[in-house]
Amino acid sequence: MLDRKRPRIDSDEDTIHRFGPNSFKLQSLPVPKPGQILGLVGNNGIGKSATLKLLSGKAKPNFGRFNNPPDWKEILAYCGDSELRKYFIRILLDNLEAICKPQYVDHLSKFVRGNVGQLFSLADKAIDMKQKVVADLELIQVMDRNVEDLSGGELQRFAIASAALQNADIYLFDEPSSYLDVKQRLKAAQIIRSLVRPNNYVIVVEHDLSVLDYLSDFICCLYGKPGKYGAVTLPFSVREGINIFLAGYVPTENLWFRHKPLRVAETPQESTKEIETCARYKYPTMTMTCGNFRLRVVEGEFTDSQIIVMLGENGTGKSTFLQMLAGFFKPDSVEGSDMESLNFSVSYKPQRIGIKLAFECSVKILLHAKIPDSIKDDEFLSNVYEPLSIQRLMDKELGDLSAGEMQMVAITLCLGKPADVYLLDEPSTYLDSEHCIVASNVIKKFIHDRKKTALVVDHDFMMSTYLADRVIVYEGKPSIDCVANSPQSVLTGMNLFLSHLDITLRRDRTNLLPRINKHESIEDLEQMAAGSYYYMDN
Repeated sequence: MLDRKRPRIDSDEDTIHRFGPNSFKLQSLPVPKPGQILGLVGNNGIGKSATLKLLSGKAKPNFGRFNNPPDWKEILAYCGDSELRKYFIRILLDNLEAICKPQYVDHLSKFVRGNVGQLFSLADKAIDMKQKVVADLELIQVMDRNVEDLSGGELQRFAIASAALQNADIYLFDEPSSYLDVKQRLKAAQIIRSLVRPNNYVIVVEHDLSVLDYLSDFICCLYGKPGKYGAVTLPFSVREGINIFLAGYVPTENLWFRHKPLRVAETPQESTKEIETCARYKYPTMTMTCGNFRLRVVEGEFTDSQIIVMLGENGTGKSTFLQMLAGFFKPDSVEGSDMESLNFSVSYKPQRIGIKLAFECSVKILLHAKIPDSIKDDEFLSNVYEPLSIQRLMDKELGDLSAGEMQMVAITLCLGKPADVYLLDEPSTYLDSEHCIVASNVIKKFIHDRKKTALVVDHDFMMSTYLADRVIVYEGKPSIDCVANSPQSVLTGMNLFLSHLDITLRRDRTNLLPRINKHESIEDLEQMAAGSYYYMDN
């Protein structure tokens, strides 16, 4: 049996940077490679953003001596003859210019003001490059607006475009997928990949493992204790690096940084008898108009013990459909029936989590007030409450929760309410890679064990493909005229959806995670030729 070596949490050995007395510290740094994209993956609070700041050259490593920081001569001597030393020498001697796309784009309007079109006109790149980036990131319609008037997704695309349109030697992108739908994530990834030159550096922090896989040429995993310390593994190939992150074991160091591996459980196979006797629900064809936007929902049906995932771009009406089922919106017309005749009860988790504003109390008081029976139920505690780590949040005030913690509480509230159908709108938002997998496992196990139904909207490829028993594909012109098709099989629906995106995807046989094929790779060309955009490699 392997000796399970654990990282030394309290040791100051190999500390590369510390932010203050008894504060968070980094014990090592990754080494970028020119002409390749370095992907960084790790939990929230583990030092990824701090790593980008140090690699940009805008902050110097202090070896934990924040009161007596070393000069560059000492830093270079400390690095010896390593690749990290060569990287820092290039920053110093070649005066490399670094551009960073920040993590929190919703704060961008505090520092960048002005008209979007005028700001882009000042960019370094040629006019044709500007036009391509603006078109690919769907920013044409916001060119006459001010930065402070942009939505979260528009701010993210504006920030990515602003970084890409500058001439730099080092490009750093901190969580470029946040707020973006699947199509926009892939366009952003393609633009980031287009920045690679033989002598420049591109570094990306990303929680969506499928996008990280698609973007990166090699990967370093960050591990440690959130808010306490962080360390970085040696570089690995993309597939190996993601598997190391999921396993929590670094073979080159014989080091374990997680108590048990992260796994996505396979869908339980039900017997024919169970399928025949399960409940069936139907909803009618209905149409709704919101301003200039028109949504037509084609009638469909679903059973219990089923998760239906909605696939479509932003602005196609996915959230609107959930709100119609939840009773918040009333359709303009219903064919053959009416909404009052729906024979199922629902529990709804909205896209925007507003618990913080609506209540001023602790998590404990909120849960006992909203889901008193579930919070006393042993099965619920074991399958939902404990895996989502709600216990450590119970004494916290809602206003003190992070966005990720708030998401976990919102999922708990939704699943804790008795219902036939659970409506979850973007449950992966604000969650890091590990918590996204945990939440996916919780939702899937809850729905199948309780023989309930869930309708889920999410843009994370991993969560969408893993959760789906059936899918609803949205088609049409976003924000103008769209159609929600009837639920269909995962294979048929994913093939239709991916064909619209012009990408191919396969499921990894080792970890069951979806892998987006690199554009015009052998796998991509073979699947395109066969018309098999979604390949389940079992």
